[in-house]
Amino acid sequence: MNYPDLNPVAFSFGPIFFIDQISIRWYGLCYVFAFLTCFILGWWRIRKTQVIEFKQWHDVVIFGIIGAIVGGRLGYVVFYSWDTFLSDPLALFRIWEGGMSFHGGLIGVVTALFVWCRINSVPWLKLLDFVAVLAPLGVGIGRLGNFINTELPGRVTESFLGVHYPCHAVQQLTINCVGEYEEVTRHISSLYQAFTTGVIVFGIVWWYSSKPRTKGQVSGMFALLYGLGRFTTEFFREPDYFLGFVIGDWLTMGQLLSLPLILLGAVLLTPAINRRLNT
Repeated sequence: MNYPDLNPVAFSFGPIFFIDQISIRWYGLCYVFAFLTCFILGWWRIRKTQVIEFKQWHDVVIFGIIGAIVGGRLGYVVFYSWDTFLSDPLALFRIWEGGMSFHGGLIGVVTALFVWCRINSVPWLKLLDFVAVLAPLGVGIGRLGNFINTELPGRVTESFLGVHYPCHAVQQLTINCVGEYEEVTRHISSLYQAFTTGVIVFGIVWWYSSKPRTKGQVSGMFALLYGLGRFTTEFFREPDYFLGFVIGDWLTMGQLLSLPLILLGAVLLTPAINRRLNT
């Protein structure tokens, strides 16, 4: 089976003023839809949790969006493209060229929410627990954007799950792809991660949060499950061509960055640590 031939551009319009044409890409729309979905679901959940007031949720989402975008871009530069940044610092601002890191985005969101909580005198861990339930949805929708862009090609496989990737998507990984599609088949790692770290993690964290939990436990469950899901699915994803494996011939940067999440999640779920956080 061939990888679906999807146009990454949803629609275009123009000219407008001095711009010949403006193209709206599905990847960007996925970000918008992810934030909108989290906003609506969060607004609905506030009625039950009463973590913050309805009017405050708008500000929280804006802080979260800024943190996700700024942190995601900075994380990509630091974790995946540091050499490029050193030779061309302006590359940091050329976000239209692509390059966002989930781990960087997570750090950005956590930092932005910490600032908001300090300003508004809201318990930080309590708000993080609230947002942690929503986060997997954004992750899953974002991976659908990767799928439409034919990004994150998987490793070569002979299983029935493999598909033939377009040559333009794997041209940096192999010199043997000529024509329209690659002869070998690969895992669709973007969908693996969308389902695992998106759908499955969302379902479990939602169920886990349905009962009263002490502060930090829901965040810990999200961190643990996402870290484990990302670490596992990375075995089906081809390492970035410009980075390769970071340790030996098996550990990718995504796996390395997921290890602290797994550890943090386990710590937050440890009863002794949890009791200390809530005293």
